[in-house]
Amino acid sequence: MKFGFKEPTTSYVSGSQRARVWTEQWVSEWLYCPNCGNPEILQFPANLPVADFYCPRCNDQYELKSQKKAFGAKLANGAYATKMERLRSASNPNLLLLSYDATSASVRDICIIPKHFFVPEIVERRKPLAASARRAGWIGSNILLSRVPVSGRIHIVQGGIVVPRENVLEQWRQTLFLRAQPAETRGWLIEVMKCVDVFGDREFGIDEIYAFEPMLAQLYPGNHNVRPKIRQQLQVLRDSGYLEFLARGRYRRIQPKNL
Repeated sequence: MKFGFKEPTTSYVSGSQRARVWTEQWVSEWLYCPNCGNPEILQFPANLPVADFYCPRCNDQYELKSQKKAFGAKLANGAYATKMERLRSASNPNLLLLSYDATSASVRDICIIPKHFFVPEIVERRKPLAASARRAGWIGSNILLSRVPVSGRIHIVQGGIVVPRENVLEQWRQTLFLRAQPAETRGWLIEVMKCVDVFGDREFGIDEIYAFEPMLAQLYPGNHNVRPKIRQQLQVLRDSGYLEFLARGRYRRIQPKNL
């Protein structure tokens, strides 16, 4: 796989405009669909409100965000109301995060966050724009990347190195069970998955997960039965093949086969 970007056929004064064209061309030419394995994804016509690319086989959609520096804990996104509405639709896009080296015009990292990790809890409502702003009252959103579990950040390129395709597809398949979960319960599952992340691939006990009870109670103040809710999520994760049940109250995260 090549990492260099082609020079855009149209001249752009802005470096950000040039980078946008470079990155979009690169994704069009080299990226495959991690949802179904189709060897290409296609670009939508310009100026669609959310998605940038789609897979012609499975119809999954992708929103591309690219920048020179590494992505941090949160990512500025579009209008809050539009984002929340899109979360409830089947066409909600997966998120492509691409960081590049401007000097060499090459890809440094590509990480995909599957759409089934997008729940209301990871979308932050920004303050309305001031009355003096051109779009006074407009309310934007931030994607809280820090709220996404490790299993929800799938690297296709990392540090300039291509991750084998079979690894990417296996990681993707391992969390597809989330798409079948009702939207109102997925947030809890994802938060418990984040707690499981702390243990890596080592065995852990139910009491160790209970240590996260205060944090989960703060996230969900309306729930006064946090421990039973934790046990319920562990059972779903076990039945979905995400966790291995070892003995009474003992679990281990099942690592993707190719990793």
